[in-house]
Amino acid sequence: MKRRTFIKNASASSLACALPPIFPHFYDPDYTTAELMGKVEIALFGEGINLRKEAYESFLEMKKAAYADGFDIKIVSSYRDFYQQERIWERKYINYTEEGMSPLEAIDKIIEYSTIPGTSRHHWGTDIDIIDGYPEASGDVLLTEKFEAGGPYEGLKLWLDENSTKYGFYLVYTDNPRRRGFKYEPWHYSYAPISIPMLTEYRKLNVLRLMQKETFLGSEHFTTGFIKTYVQDSILDINPVLL
Repeated sequence: MKRRTFIKNASASSLACALPPIFPHFYDPDYTTAELMGKVEIALFGEGINLRKEAYESFLEMKKAAYADGFDIKIVSSYRDFYQQERIWERKYINYTEEGMSPLEAIDKIIEYSTIPGTSRHHWGTDIDIIDGYPEASGDVLLTEKFEAGGPYEGLKLWLDENSTKYGFYLVYTDNPRRRGFKYEPWHYSYAPISIPMLTEYRKLNVLRLMQKETFLGSEHFTTGFIKTYVQDSILDINPVLL
């Protein structure tokens, strides 16, 4: 099926929310705190893909199927360790505070889209930010409007809505207006068979205590109330099939 044909034929019913996934329990849930926080090296597969083995293999199957329908799935970001996330966080923190924001205002601005180091799903080797490599697009490619009607990635988004779950990949931060935390990210997908048990283990951690041990810029402003709200809104208020 060609790209334009797919867009034309995509119906409202085909874009309905999928039923909760049923995954066999193949994965060892014994993940260490350091692993969940992105502080240890893990085995990653695929040049420019960098996912855990099972996620990598499923991604290749999804990419192959999308290609047959006229889309070229390209990864913009996948695995990021703690220290890469720390650099992203501190760069944004410096930029916002130099623009005149208070530390708390800067933190609130950062967590519209970016996670606190040690709390990112990208630490797990299960999550990807993706676009269609075929259409031309200028500037920041990870913008919501580029995945909407008339945008360069509209076709890929419609294809993913209908097909991504067949390969175990689910949208994380949906456009549900009642969802809190991070803003809608039509580009962010998670490989559920591994990320679900990893999140289950992550929920057992004392995030406040872990953050109190960190020294990256802005961390001194994390209060008990802030971390509690952040966990509930940004870590747990996600696509419910990923809980």
